[in-house]
Amino acid sequence: MDTLLNTEKKKGINKILLIALLAATLLVAVAVWLLSLSPSLDQKKQQLLADSFQEGSPEFNQYTKDIIIQTDMNNIMQSPTAMGTIMMTIHGSIRNKGQKTINGLEVKAAVVDLLGKTVREKKLLVVPSQEEKLLPNQTIPVVATIEGFSRDDDRANVKWKVTAIKVE
Repeated sequence: MDTLLNTEKKKGINKILLIALLAATLLVAVAVWLLSLSPSLDQKKQQLLADSFQEGSPEFNQYTKDIIIQTDMNNIMQSPTAMGTIMMTIHGSIRNKGQKTINGLEVKAAVVDLLGKTVREKKLLVVPSQEEKLLPNQTIPVVATIEGFSRDDDRANVKWKVTAIKVE
């Protein structure tokens, strides 16, 4: 009977709980440290396009003339955001009509007004981010999401431009 009425309280901190809390804190700190060592997305993108042809080089002009980018005008979505701005999702297709396999392709999608002036633009790495390679005579889909439009912006058309290309 004495054991049932024992109302004595334990004093102090549970040592197992304290050890588990310290171990979890240490584990989170190690995970954050390891993640900080990995290169950022921009650094990875720069590494992928390090030996690519940029605008102005003769090779760039030679290879980009074989790239055809078309916008699917029936598949452009405009959505309001929580910040009161408008986001556009633009679907298109990229065709390689050349004879070389493309393993690095960066394009710029720009929304322009009726006068052809750029309202907003965004660069995106299509190959190898959205597709692994772009083979000769292959067509691949491309999707660009551009945010930050106001309701008053004139969003008349979409233009695409190749900004960097890397061939095998």
